[in-house]
Amino acid sequence: MFRHNLRSFITAVVVPLLATTALAYTPQNLTLEQAIAIALEKNPVRKAALAEQKAAAATTREARSLLLPRIVFAETATRGNDPVYAFGTRLRQHSFTEADFAVNRLNTPAPISDFSSRFTGQWSVFDSMQSWVGLNRAKLMQKAAVHQVDRTDQQLIFRVVHGYYGVLVAGRQLQAAEAALKTAQSIEERSRSRVESGVAVSADLLSAQVLVAERQQQAIRARNRLSLAHTELALAVGMPADSKFEPVDVLAERDFPILPLSDLEHVALERRPDLKRLLTEESAQSRAVTMAKAAFAPRMNVFGSWQTNSRSLGWNGGNNWTAGAELQLDLFDGGAKAARLVREKAVQERTAAMREAFKDNIRLEVRSAYYDLDAARQQVDLARAAVSQAKESIRIMQNRYDSGLCTLTDLLRVEDAARRAQSDYWEAVYRLHTSYANLELATGTLSANSQVVKQ
Repeated sequence: MFRHNLRSFITAVVVPLLATTALAYTPQNLTLEQAIAIALEKNPVRKAALAEQKAAAATTREARSLLLPRIVFAETATRGNDPVYAFGTRLRQHSFTEADFAVNRLNTPAPISDFSSRFTGQWSVFDSMQSWVGLNRAKLMQKAAVHQVDRTDQQLIFRVVHGYYGVLVAGRQLQAAEAALKTAQSIEERSRSRVESGVAVSADLLSAQVLVAERQQQAIRARNRLSLAHTELALAVGMPADSKFEPVDVLAERDFPILPLSDLEHVALERRPDLKRLLTEESAQSRAVTMAKAAFAPRMNVFGSWQTNSRSLGWNGGNNWTAGAELQLDLFDGGAKAARLVREKAVQERTAAMREAFKDNIRLEVRSAYYDLDAARQQVDLARAAVSQAKESIRIMQNRYDSGLCTLTDLLRVEDAARRAQSDYWEAVYRLHTSYANLELATGTLSANSQVVKQ
């Protein structure tokens, strides 16, 4: 019996848990487009932005409700012997008789029950357009929330691009580190042979062994950087940190089209969603100022009610109705409305100042991204040439060392230069892609259909 229960527990709980854990660690092939699609669906940052958009839409519906009348139904049950209550209740119930005029019954009435059903309605027919302006302001804030979602999408796409190419460059750097390790081991073998043949001193072999240890450490760091890059990519797409995605795209040079700097700044000032959000919020703030001014004007409300009163449940007693209109004008409120107007105008001035500062910051971001991309393109050309030169240089130096025409120090210096050249090349290619994505992010044009995403 115990074995049967244990087997059932393992089948129902342990096996699915192990299967889920194994699935989490199983690498999944992924294109950049697929990674972005997953991120736009799973990433919690985007979910938060969508929640804010829903909240803004709800605020718009709430503002619209202020334009409509309010109708309330209430059911009340009361009992008491208060003289005024008893007298009025009998009147509302249409049960008042001549005997109720007796002095003793007026002064000390018997307890009476009342079941009241009431419909009441109220409608603000005129509030100096505050409700209409408030609705317009809510619509603008809802539009601003949409712009914020667009900007969040762009930032998320950039984060995925950065993480995706981060995995690719980390893989290339690991390959370069492993190749450098093999080269160091080859130098060690050459040194060992020369020492054993008596044409080199043991110090050469020791130096070569030190180089091998150093290259092993670099390979270890490269593996750890690759693992961290996998984690960053998994988190960027909104999946658990233990998820592992293997990019199927390759890290290679690409020729991206670039507009002139002046055109890029013009595009950014037209298309940046966060600037559009700020401009929309500025328009919404002007509506807030209008509402603060309208609060000084009078308000007109209409109201009405219909009510039944019965001694027991059910509409079997009397009923009555009332209706009326009310004009309200605040003669003195302690300066609250004036203070509100001053505050809203100050917020409007601050928003206008932020708009200009934000435009300047956009121009700076565009220029910074533009120059970074320009530097990355030039560095790719230089790094490509350096790699070719380094490969030839190390080949020549290895032959010279084997022939005893140079020292081990010369060979190690050339080997280190070759390793750095290869590493710099892949770093430059990585920066080429991420710099272009950053330029599109700065101009507000980055999307799932951008050239940096499409292969």
